[in-house]
This record gives sequence, C-alpha cells and structure tokens, in this order.
Amino acid sequence: MNKTSNFNFTDTIILEDDFVLLRPLQESDVENLLDISINEPETWKYSLVGADGKENLINYIQQAIKARENEKEFPFIVFDKKSQKYAGSTRFYDINLEFKTLQLGYTWYGSAFRGTGLNKHCKFLLLQFAFETLGLERVEFRADNNNERSIAAMKSIGCKVEGVLRSNMPTRDNNLRRDSIVLSILKDEWFDEVKENLKRKLYN
Repeated sequence: MNKTSNFNFTDTIILEDDFVLLRPLQESDVENLLDISINEPETWKYSLVGADGKENLINYIQQAIKARENEKEFPFIVFDKKSQKYAGSTRFYDINLEFKTLQLGYTWYGSAFRGTGLNKHCKFLLLQFAFETLGLERVEFRADNNNERSIAAMKSIGCKVEGVLRSNMPTRDNNLRRDSIVLSILKDEWFDEVKENLKRKLYN
C-alpha cells in the first residue's frame, strides 16, 4: 500500500513535541508574525520572497496559502512552547507524492529563537512525518550558497551535500543571481542514523 495516498492538502496537520508546535499557516497569522516582520527585516536577506513589513507579510502568507490550495506546498507556522510565542514559519514544497520526494524549506525564525534548539525540534518532527507517515524516499533542502548559517544548520541535522546549482535563481536584487547548494536526506539514512543522531541533539 502506498502510504502517500493518505496525504491530503486539506488536512489540518499538527506536529508537536514538548518544545514546539507546528500547524497549518493561515491568513490570521499575520498578527502572530507581525512583530518579527516589522522589527527584523534582515531575516529575509537570502529569501526570494520576503515577509518584511506588514504588506510583504500579508502577501507572503497569501502566496503560501494559495500554493497549498493548488496542492504544491504545505506551509506551517511555528509556535515555541517555552516562550509561548510564535517563532516563524517553514513548509514542505515541490511535493511529488508519485516520486515520493519533497523539499523542506522557506524556513525562518525570529532572532530570539535562533540557536535555541527550536530548529532541530521542528526538523525532527517534519522529517519524521515525511519518512514515517508519508513514506517518502527523499527530502531535499536548498539554500543560497552564501547563507552560511542556514547551510550549517542543515548539515547539523544530518543533511548531506550533493552539489551546487550555479546561477540557479534570481535574488531580490534583480541584478544578481544566486548559486544554490543542494542537500538531502534519504529514507535509509533517516532510519539508519539521522533520526537517532538528531534525537540525541534535541535534549542536549
């Protein structure tokens, strides 16, 4: 039986542990993320679509929800249980259930939540869902090859570097194009080592 046949883009998918809760992003979340949007515009330095400022945040959330309605992406809002505050957003995208692959990205957090371990909790829940509930074979990650913080975070959860796509896509500065680094985790890697290694890091 193909487990991915159980996935529906209209489902209210909630992933949580003792530290974090992820639920589907919705239009009313503009208010929950507005503080980060207004006060920390540098959060989207490497993003093609920024959410800095209320207008951009509204557009960002509307685009994400439309992509979900078109069955292309599944965006989440991230809630930090320790501080009882909304921390940011992440999503599944380029979802190909037939090939059993997807990409995990569009991840950003306010500065107060970076380096706290929150990201590892989020990634554990998302990867566990992808490999163990959806039965996927591969989860891919991409980042601007200059985004050292993001690349280090992906490597720390167990992603393996596959290569760099040169001049892969535009940036918010229309005169520049970015090189994109490609990383991934495969199903066997998740069950053989990545899951346990990441689980140990969650509580250290």
